[in-house]
Parts: sequence; C-alpha cells; structure tokens
Amino acid sequence: MTKRSKVFVPAVVTVATVGVAAGAAYVARSRKDDVKEFFVAQVLERPAGRMSYTDLAQGLERGGVLLAQRAARAADTDANRATLTHIIGIERWGQNRLRVALGQREFERDEHHPYKPGAGASLRELQDLLSQTRAQTVDLARQLHANPPQEDCTVEHNGLGPLSPKAWLRYLTQHADLESRRLRGAKEPKALGE
Repeated sequence: MTKRSKVFVPAVVTVATVGVAAGAAYVARSRKDDVKEFFVAQVLERPAGRMSYTDLAQGLERGGVLLAQRAARAADTDANRATLTHIIGIERWGQNRLRVALGQREFERDEHHPYKPGAGASLRELQDLLSQTRAQTVDLARQLHANPPQEDCTVEHNGLGPLSPKAWLRYLTQHADLESRRLRGAKEPKALGE
C-alpha cells in the first residue's frame, strides 16, 4: 500500500462515518413521529403490557428505594436540588394523568412545572418529598390494580402521545431512575499530602 492510499483509507472511513451519522440525524428529524412511536412501543408499551399493575407497583417501590439512596448521597447543590425538583414535578404531573385513567379527574393538557416544589425547598425537604411522591405513585398503581381501566384506555403525554396507564407507570419509573443518575455527592476533601 502506498503512502497516498494509507492516507486515503482513513479519509474514506471518516467521510462514510460522518455520512451515516448525518443520514441518521436526517431520518430522525424527518421521521420524528415514527421514531417516537417506535420508542413508545418498544421501551414503554410492550414491556409494561407484559406486566401486571402489581408488578409495576413493586418496580416503583424498588426504584423508590434506589431514588431515596441516591438522594440521600446527594450534595446540597443547586444542580442536585434542581434535579430533585424536576423528578418530583414530573412524577406529580404523571400522577394526575394516572388519576384521569382512574376516572378521578378530567384530562387537562398542562405542563409539569406547576407540580414542582417551591424554589426555596431545602435538600432535606426535597428528599422527603421525593419519597412521599413515589409512595403516592405506588398507591396509584395499586388503585389501578384494584380498579383496572379498559384495555384501550390511554392518557396523553405531552411529548410522547397517548400512553396506557401501565406505560405511564413504566415511564415514571424510568424517568426518575435516569434523572436521578445526575445527582452528585459531596466531593471528599483531599487528605494532607495528596
């Protein structure tokens, strides 16, 4: 292989890789609804549909333990308080969508922001609210078990479209799990001589 061809091969590979990535980005933009529907079907609806409300409630409880542990290790920073506030706001908002499925309230297309705790909430208050909020979600899952809605029942998610109550429960579990991974603990002070 000549020196020229050795340089040419990486350039072709780079151009091809960039081309594939650009093509994927174009498809994702132009077929956003198809990608969203695929995501909802594969990540939320299908797995949740194979589970009972009892299974989902147990998953929420287990996830709640992990959430509480992560929150307990979190340092008292603006970023951590913002993350906890966001998780609580989304979960409370989702609870109201589940109450629609239970027939306890009328559907209202609102945002999650009004459900967030106040801006002045301390880290300790947010940690407590997180546990209380998750316990309320578990209770709603149990209510859905006791009084299941019709099989074709869906309640709209502002970004993902109509979700079954089971998919809502899975969404809330996954959302909190993913967001809570952003929580950071306090940095350990360095020992003398390090």
